[in-house]
Amino acid sequence: MDQLKEKRIPQRILLYIFGVFTLSLGAVFVVNANLGASPVQAVPLVVSLITEMSIGTSFIAVLILFTLIQIAILRREFKWIQLTQVLVALLFGYLVDFSNFLIRGIQAHNYFGQILMLCVGIVLTASGVTLHMRAKLVNLPPEALTAAITTKVKNGVFHRVRIVQDCALVAIAVVLSFSFLCGIYGVREGTIISALLVGKCIHITNRIWLPVLKRLGF
Repeated sequence: MDQLKEKRIPQRILLYIFGVFTLSLGAVFVVNANLGASPVQAVPLVVSLITEMSIGTSFIAVLILFTLIQIAILRREFKWIQLTQVLVALLFGYLVDFSNFLIRGIQAHNYFGQILMLCVGIVLTASGVTLHMRAKLVNLPPEALTAAITTKVKNGVFHRVRIVQDCALVAIAVVLSFSFLCGIYGVREGTIISALLVGKCIHITNRIWLPVLKRLGF
């Protein structure tokens, strides 16, 4: 089975790219719903508003920062192969800008439409997580950072560390927003909804996608 997986590396790379693209599309739908970004998206969104960089470029900068933090935490335990996360950050950032271009004409004109866009974004995000993780290649920087912190925390549990990490990201987004934009931007009810529903939605997308992927040999 392992040899079969090794022979299917090109297919796994394609699956990984498709998963990251789906994830980027979900991120853009959530952001464009204007109900607040998810915890991971909040800081890049606020940085984008402060610096007037594209949202994709902002994502690249923040994800690379996540990788540098991992190096600081793990030090000699950091495996240099993990620097491929920088390439993933670049890929994700460019795909975010491309996704933003693709759905530029889709706008919500009322609160119901905003909720609908948010829900679509959550489903796409969950699907993207399922797809790119099934490829079993490189973790995205946020997940890799959580894993790095978990190894350094006594009795650390991944999902508990992720909750603390998400709360910290939201707090940083709020502080940056107040400091540079004189108000709260990027954090609203959609942030809480995303935080609560993405994880649960992944269970559903796993049940939908995994049987299909197994038939395709993944």
